[in-house]
Amino acid sequence: MSDERPWARLVDRRSVNRGDVRRAGLLRAFDELLREQTLEEVNVAEVSRRAGVTRSAFYFYFESKAAAVMALMAELYDDASDATDLLVKAEGDREPRIRRVITTLFDSVERTPHTYRALLEARATSTSVREIWEAGRADFAGMVAEMITRERAAGNAPDGPDPAALAAVLLDLNDHAVERHALGTGPARERHIDALTHVWLQSIYGTDGGTP
Repeated sequence: MSDERPWARLVDRRSVNRGDVRRAGLLRAFDELLREQTLEEVNVAEVSRRAGVTRSAFYFYFESKAAAVMALMAELYDDASDATDLLVKAEGDREPRIRRVITTLFDSVERTPHTYRALLEARATSTSVREIWEAGRADFAGMVAEMITRERAAGNAPDGPDPAALAAVLLDLNDHAVERHALGTGPARERHIDALTHVWLQSIYGTDGGTP
């Protein structure tokens, strides 16, 4: 994925370069510690020590631990971007397309649940992280709303609630679902995906099936 995506530009203090060895080492050490500790418990000095750099090097790249968490979540953001691209193209049968999008989100969180839990902690305590998160969600919601509008105009979806409001609510459902999954609560994975797919299809197309 391109390092010029908005998420990456918002997170790092310096120009984003995922090939930067020091930056990669800091994120690797940070990730290791998050597997053992909560975000609050992680010490920047220990992150730097494990990465073999000075403490000031951490702040050269990231203004805070919360910002570093966002950098660790770049892959999830890229996955969400790819999934949204697939969704808004509205190509192929509806059910497998929407199911694939939702499954991609669950897969991304399952790869690094400790990082996602740290993100939840960062989002709850950092205004800047909340602002970045909301900016990213607004981008996704706008694309989904445009897709709903196009599908209605083409006669593929019935009229319904305001597209922007509907898109925001559907993304809220996704966020809550993957949050519960990361925390080990809620329905089993496949039942959760089934239910979300059903809600998306019914909300946008008024059906559970594929292309008529």
